[in-house]
Amino acid sequence: MAVEIASYSEERSLPRAIGNGILCRCPNCGKGKLFRKYLKVVDSCANCGEELKYQRADDFPPYIAIFIVGHVLVGWMLHAEMSGPVDPTFYLWTMIPMAILMPMIMLPSIKGAVVGLQWATRMHGFDPARREPVAQDTV
Repeated sequence: MAVEIASYSEERSLPRAIGNGILCRCPNCGKGKLFRKYLKVVDSCANCGEELKYQRADDFPPYIAIFIVGHVLVGWMLHAEMSGPVDPTFYLWTMIPMAILMPMIMLPSIKGAVVGLQWATRMHGFDPARREPVAQDTV
């Protein structure tokens, strides 16, 4: 039991955990896959066995994606408008697809970074000393 407690007190590298998350890898080992589907986090790492079911990214990753995409597209629109007259179909054929595709492309990496942040800082159930019960699906 003392060996388990000692391993929980080890320092977790925040930059390494976030970097592994951005690459959609386990924040602990960096080798196992973080997602089993597009945004569905695996229950535990297939490589090191780290339990990842405690993550609670919730609405934070979409918020970050919308924030980034909004700033990029508004900058793009301002540049287009200042460059001269813009046909409204330009926005229809460029801005709308980009507003849909950019967040979808970024979301897995952003969610991985948030899971890495939670793991490194021992948020929610990632701190074994203060582990919250996880709701199980009952049939």
